[in-house]
Amino acid sequence: MNQETPKHVRQISKCTIKPHKISEESKQPHYLTPWDLSLLNFNYIQKGLLFRKPSPSFQDPNPTITFIDQLKHSLSMTLTHFYPLSGRMVTKQQDNPPFYGIYVDCSNDSVGADFVHAAVDISMLDILTPIDVPLIVQSFFALEGAICHDGHTEPLLVVQATELLDGIFVGCTFNHVIGDGTAYWKFFNAFAEICRKIRKASKQAGDQQIEFNISCPPITRRWFMEDDIDPALISLPFSHHREFVVYRYERPFLRERMFHFTEESLAKLKAIANEECSTKHTPQISSFQALTAFVWRSITRSRHLTSNQKTSCRLAIDDRLRLNPPLSDNYFGNWIQSVCGTTTVGELLEHGIGWAALIVHKIIKEHTDEKIRGLREQWMKKPLIHQTEPFFSVPIVHMGSSPRFDVYGCDFGLGTPVAARSGFANKFDGKVTSYRGLTGTGSVMLEVCLPPESMSALESDQEFMDVVSPHEIHMQHLAYV
Repeated sequence: MNQETPKHVRQISKCTIKPHKISEESKQPHYLTPWDLSLLNFNYIQKGLLFRKPSPSFQDPNPTITFIDQLKHSLSMTLTHFYPLSGRMVTKQQDNPPFYGIYVDCSNDSVGADFVHAAVDISMLDILTPIDVPLIVQSFFALEGAICHDGHTEPLLVVQATELLDGIFVGCTFNHVIGDGTAYWKFFNAFAEICRKIRKASKQAGDQQIEFNISCPPITRRWFMEDDIDPALISLPFSHHREFVVYRYERPFLRERMFHFTEESLAKLKAIANEECSTKHTPQISSFQALTAFVWRSITRSRHLTSNQKTSCRLAIDDRLRLNPPLSDNYFGNWIQSVCGTTTVGELLEHGIGWAALIVHKIIKEHTDEKIRGLREQWMKKPLIHQTEPFFSVPIVHMGSSPRFDVYGCDFGLGTPVAARSGFANKFDGKVTSYRGLTGTGSVMLEVCLPPESMSALESDQEFMDVVSPHEIHMQHLAYV
């Protein structure tokens, strides 16, 4: 169970960071696509990384303060490239003819991203040693409980740097309407890249007035799947936000635990899945599809549901490369949708992971360019702002994020991150967040959220725990990172 530390995070300072340069493009209204607008009810994205604290030296006796200043400078330069994050949402409304549209305005001189410097008297081991993710990690992020529509009055981005006794946690609270997981980690990597260059330049020349480019500039112009027209403000079928912001999810008490799967264990799951469903015409099941099927069955078993109840597995899918022609991986916005497979508890548990993996494979394969464009046409005919309650209903297993994101490539000049963690946002019974594993690109780390009784049942499931790396192995590996 969670062993919550009695320590509290204290705020040292807070300031607004503006883009280093203002481009002509950023002065124009930033219109939002159907995929962006549909997320107005969702929480902000909250992800962050833990680093070892820099050591004092004769040249720099206060390296943490130096790093905080460099983070602020880096953020300003990064916002020049990712300017939508410095704006605020604006609603344009009129009665005759009826019109209700939401866009992002980055032209106001008063806008910007917030930067919070905080501290807490705990060590990295206080975060990493417990079996469960300690609740205090949620305090490493700002805007707890905020939904994306709150971006009318709240910043679209808040960076919080929290000092630990021996480490620094850099966490971002990032409005989901502005971008998805791919966009988030592109921003985070660019932020780290600029900071790393600034730290290197300061050691060599002591000059932080140098301007740095980034290796993967974002494509910030929104694409509406119509190449021959310019982006335009979409009219929504509402007259007030209370018509679609009707429910704010109240998170129940959940246990959160990180489970690590090595490349070898994933290879075994893949082999089992392909052997169980092998026929002449069966396609190859991927490692992640096999893992998804394995986790779906394991969590379903831990819930002790009746055999005739329905159970669903939902996956967030990046549409960029599924479009024809494909959209650039550097597109900065939302191009994700979720696909869902459903069966009964009895059928899922009576069959092996190969049977469940075929369901997962099928729903992914069917998510084609044609289907994506068809869903977009349906949305334009009847715009829909997703309500979060159906997404969070039991008994769903929702696989979010991706082990393909370059999380551990985010080096701010402090070396490789020790660990990745997330905040309060978008957590519910059955939410599973995927990260690249600790032992390389072939391994996977899963953050699983379950009620205490379900988590205890999962931990007592020998079939599940035999595939997971022991928690002690995580600690041994982290000692050498």
